Amino acid sequence: MILHPFAHNTFTSWKAMAGVFALLLLVASSAPAQAPPGATALKINSSVLGEERTILVRVPPGYETNKLRYPVLYITDGDAHIGHTSSTVEFLARNGRMSELIVVGITNTDRTRDLSPTHVTTTVAGGDSALQFPTSGGADKFLKFIETELIPEIEKRYRVQPYRILAGHSLGGLFAIHAMVSRPELFQSYVAVSPALQWDNQVAVKRAEDFFKSRKEWQATLFMSLGHEPGPIDDGFHQLKQVLEKNQTKGFEWEAQVFDDEDHGSVVLRSHYLGMRKVFNGWQVPRDPDSGRVAGDFKSVEEHYQKLSQKFRYTIAVPENLINQMGYQSLFAGRSEEAIGIFKTNVERYPDSANVYDSLAEAYERSGQLELAAPLYEKAQTLGQRNQDPNLAVYKANFERASEKLKQSTATKKNQ
Repeated sequence: MILHPFAHNTFTSWKAMAGVFALLLLVASSAPAQAPPGATALKINSSVLGEERTILVRVPPGYETNKLRYPVLYITDGDAHIGHTSSTVEFLARNGRMSELIVVGITNTDRTRDLSPTHVTTTVAGGDSALQFPTSGGADKFLKFIETELIPEIEKRYRVQPYRILAGHSLGGLFAIHAMVSRPELFQSYVAVSPALQWDNQVAVKRAEDFFKSRKEWQATLFMSLGHEPGPIDDGFHQLKQVLEKNQTKGFEWEAQVFDDEDHGSVVLRSHYLGMRKVFNGWQVPRDPDSGRVAGDFKSVEEHYQKLSQKFRYTIAVPENLINQMGYQSLFAGRSEEAIGIFKTNVERYPDSANVYDSLAEAYERSGQLELAAPLYEKAQTLGQRNQDPNLAVYKANFERASEKLKQSTATKKNQ
């Protein structure tokens, strides 16, 4: 569990907090990160930071076999959070609530140095001891590393869309707020979980107040959260919330949530879930509340994604699986020609997918056009083999069945 550092001049009890700081320093000097299942570890020799950094990257399912581009989520404390956050993203994307993402986890070397915006020497003194952060104040340099070294490397290696999200917890949440007001064009959305805004007498809150006073229009999104954490961190959170309430910046969307049944460590998972829901608010295509089916026709669905493209400022195509679903809605409603047209659109847009050919073939088969269905089933089988598609057995069975039916139909016609 990652515990937050408290700012100097904000404590009333040294003894109560000594254990917190001991754990904090332990986390900050954790062992080198290794890639968790499903993630790739990259090494970047940073001239900005003067050290090698380990970066963990997790791509969406199917990335290796498609040609799609994806927005990117950058998270601090990457080794601690890339596993559950990637799973949250995959779950929400699979349920049509958000885009699939490339998730980039930045692991730590000197956490306090990289994530704190100002240099603080002594935080609390008590008895013969003093809590010190001698390397603190490196957030600007760390942000320069992200901007000039990390992002270019990710965008060189991976297929990305021009949409970036930054998420951080505790000191990482403080860093997210600092990045938001220091380099507001670098990221388009921010998730700050239990941000340590008490750092250095709420310096980040003061900078945010100056930023929003002068920023009348800005298209970005912020989600910030807090667990049950009475004291200085709670004060900083609510001070920033007041700043956001007071300054209504056009185009800026934000939400602040307090989870009284979570603590500083447990609040992250729920926050990343709701943070992604906030960032991608309005993503889900409208559905009939009773049947759960997509509401409207295919044209209305395309219009929905055109509006999303305008909001996120990059072209967002109707997903393959949604087009497929709409095709089957038409097919099962008895509108075969309409279904065939929709499935053909899917083939045109996603020609490397085995499933789009299989679905179009089924529509032709159900409408009695076996001679058109069989070659498409064969195409699905071929692509399924090439892509190591988990549904290969289905494609193969469909092709064999259709081929046999076509053979029998041809023989019958010859004998008539």
